[in-house]
Formats: sequence, structure tokens, C-alpha cells
Amino acid sequence: MKTIKNINKPSFLKKLFVKLCRVIGFEIIDQSNLYLPTLNKLASQNLTSLGEKNISIPLGKTKISREVKSLSIIIKTCTSVNLVSQNKKRIFEQEKSEYTFRTINSLINSLKFNEEKLKNIKIKIYIIDHKSKKEDLKKINSKLNITNFDYEIINLKLEKLNQIKTIKKGNPIIEDNMKATMASIYTSFEIAKNRCDDLVYFVEDDYIHKKESIFEMISSYEKISTELGRDLFICPVDYPYLYKKLENSYIFIGNKYHWRTIDESLLTFLTSKSLVEKHWKNLMLMSENEHYPFEAPLHKIYETEYCLSPIPSLAMHCTNINSIFGLSPNIDWSKLWDENKS
Repeated sequence: MKTIKNINKPSFLKKLFVKLCRVIGFEIIDQSNLYLPTLNKLASQNLTSLGEKNISIPLGKTKISREVKSLSIIIKTCTSVNLVSQNKKRIFEQEKSEYTFRTINSLINSLKFNEEKLKNIKIKIYIIDHKSKKEDLKKINSKLNITNFDYEIINLKLEKLNQIKTIKKGNPIIEDNMKATMASIYTSFEIAKNRCDDLVYFVEDDYIHKKESIFEMISSYEKISTELGRDLFICPVDYPYLYKKLENSYIFIGNKYHWRTIDESLLTFLTSKSLVEKHWKNLMLMSENEHYPFEAPLHKIYETEYCLSPIPSLAMHCTNINSIFGLSPNIDWSKLWDENKS
């Protein structure tokens, strides 16, 4: 990145110089006002072109070699069960359906917020539903139907997944809920492997996203994956557990956020189809046999792959306020909740 303090030359010479810089691929910045004439933008604006380049001031330009071609968003929904294995209430203490609706609203809002920048990426939304009320499914379908995004609603077929084994808990309701959860996870992995092309975002229906979330995740994925020369896992949440233990993390600069390495997450994460295929055995272990913690096979994968989470958080996990995998610090939870009302 070349810095130009002031160019006290006739205007036409400036224009000629800017055109030359564009031709040879240089970016220039006037540090007196932080203006980039080659892009006709201020440094505070988005300087990234997906699939082409990522610019971070003052670190310079990353030429993208790991271009994202498509994004499949797989949302697991169930409006009839509050928490799979707990009786605790969630933050805001609403009906479960409200969290599902706002999760979907937030993803739609995030896709629309940067729709022009995402136009070259093929996007499809899958809903894997289990026992939601008919009126809730109708509302979900209506929300998706008024968008321009391709989508599909899949009703979970538990009877076809007899291989799933849960831990006996002495509570048939909790055991049935856990089996349905695992069946939904299994189905989401099957879709990722057999029907998706590139990036896959697995989403549980209690994660409410900021409007910049999708673009930040994709642009940061392209940048960091290019720099590391490998595919990644990305989690959208800055979980509070990360501040309860002292562990070293690598820190990366994404598009507008910092990202750090983590070794644990829940089941809302983004990755590539190639990593799904590479770690298929461990993913199947998680969806066919119940573990403690439930995500143990996923955490095993993180021992050999990079999993990154943003600082600050890009999404809010709407679980009980005391959960170590719950509310992220230093974000306006009420504002995010209100922005995505159903």
C-alpha cells in the first residue's frame, strides 16, 4: 500500500496518475483525509471485492485465491421445543417460535443488506424442520417466499434414521428431543455432502445475526483462507466461555472484524463442503451417537483444523443468560433482538 501525503500537481496529472495505478494494480491513499482515489472510497468504507481482493488499512491488499462460489445456509428448526435437555428459560422469555422467526429474519436481513456485493455467489436456504406447528411453518414459508433467495423446507423423517443412539436419561421426552436433534444434524450433514457445492453454514434456530454478518463471514473466510492456504471453520459468536479460561489464540484480521482461533463451539458454524467430506467420520459420530459434551467429535476436528470466532460477536445466541455458550460480551442484545422482530 503506497501512501501519498499531498499531490500538489494539476488535476489532470492526478487523474492520469490514478488511472496508471489502477492499470498496474496499485492502491493509493491520501493520508490527509484517508481517501483512496483508485477506489473512490474513504478508508472507513468497505474496500473488499469478493473473489478478487481484500484491503485492510494499513496492512495492504490480499489478492484472493480462495474464491467463494456458493453459500448454502442450513437452518434446523423446531418451534415446539424450548430447550432440548433443559427446563430453563431463554433470554427475553418468549415462545420458542419467536426465536426461530427472528433467526430467519436476521439471516434474510443480513443477506439483503449486502445483496449487491453477494450477487456473484449462489445462495440457497434449507430449512430442516421437526414438529413445528402448521401455522409456524406457514409463517416461515411466507418469510422466505417474499425474498429472491432459493429455498427448500424439509420435514424431518425420524423413522428413517434408526441408527441414531442416545444416552438413556430416564426421561422419554428429553430422549425423544435429543434423537430429533441428532436426526436433524445428520440430515444437515447429508445435505451438505450431497447437495451443496462450496461453503455451508449450519445454523441452529436461536442465533440472531447482525446485518453485516454474512458478508463479514464470507469476506473474512476468503481472506484468511487465502493467507493460510487452507479451508476453515468459522463460528459467528464470541462465546463468553472464551473469557473464562486462559488459553493462547492466534488473531487474524478479517474484513472489518478481528478473528481468533478457538477449540470449542456449538453446532452453528460455517465451513466448506471439502472439510465436511474430509471429516465425515467424526461428523457422523456426532450425529449417530450421543456424546458428552455433545459436540466432542466436532472439537476433535478443531485439533487439526482452524476454527475462528469474531471479536466482537456477529450473532447472539439466545439461550439462558447464565450459559457459558450464551450472550456475547459488549454487544447491544436488546437492539439486535428488536431489529429482527417477526
